This record gives sequence, C-alpha cells and structure tokens, in this order.
Amino acid sequence: MNLYEQMQADLKEAMKGKDMQTLDILRVVLASLKNKAIELKKELEDAEVIEVVRSDVKKLQDALEDFSKAAREDLVEKTKGEIEVLKKYLPPEMSDEELQSKVKAKVEALGATDMKDLGQAMGELMKDLKGVVDGSRVKKMLEDILKAE
Repeated sequence: MNLYEQMQADLKEAMKGKDMQTLDILRVVLASLKNKAIELKKELEDAEVIEVVRSDVKKLQDALEDFSKAAREDLVEKTKGEIEVLKKYLPPEMSDEELQSKVKAKVEALGATDMKDLGQAMGELMKDLKGVVDGSRVKKMLEDILKAE
C-alpha cells in the first residue's frame, strides 16, 4: 500500500471513528494531492505525495505563527493537531547532531568562511538534503556555523 492509499484508508477510519480533526485535514491534503496528480497528469509516487504533504505542513506552520500572534488559542490548538496528523505521513527528520555534521562538512568542502557565502552553501546543502530536512532548519544551522567562524 502506497502513501496515498494509506491516507485514503485513514480517511475512511476517521469517518467511521468520527474523528473530525483527522477527517478535516485529510480531506484538505487529499484534495491537494488530487490537484497535483491532475497537474502532473499521472498518479503520484510516494516522493511526490511526501512533497505535497510537506508543503501543506509548511502552510499550517505559517498559519500557526499568525494565529499565535493574533492570540487565537482555539485555532492554535486545532492547527497543532492538524500538523501532528500530517507528520505521521512524513519520514522522520534528521537529528540536529547529524544535520550539524553535514552542514559543517559542506562548509569546509566549499571553503565558506562568512555570511557572504551563505547563498552558495545553502544551495549546495539543499541539493543533498531536499526532502530530508526543512530548509529553515538548514539555514539556521548554516548561519550559526558561519557566524561562529
């Protein structure tokens, strides 16, 4: 069973169990997946499904920040729950220690020494880490390392 089929099965389970939060977010994500499949004119593979889910998680995280700023605790809790539901479908992210070692290795390989090398280093790192780590984590780690040098 591929990831898309798993999400559809979970949607049915959420319907049977009357789990409205899971049901709502799975409907949204499955609609995004259908749109992507129509756009690509083919059935989605797991890597493409993960990309769409990751994009939807990013949108929810951005909304979460806005809800926090607006002091909308009801929406903050709902959004946190939706993010947790979607994270079940994503591969586990790389640990901070592992990420730091990869970033340091790439910085040394490129000879990056200060913040002006950030763009080049970021581009090279994301070629290797795309889909494994969130870009904002990579950027923060890279900035910390370049500032320390």
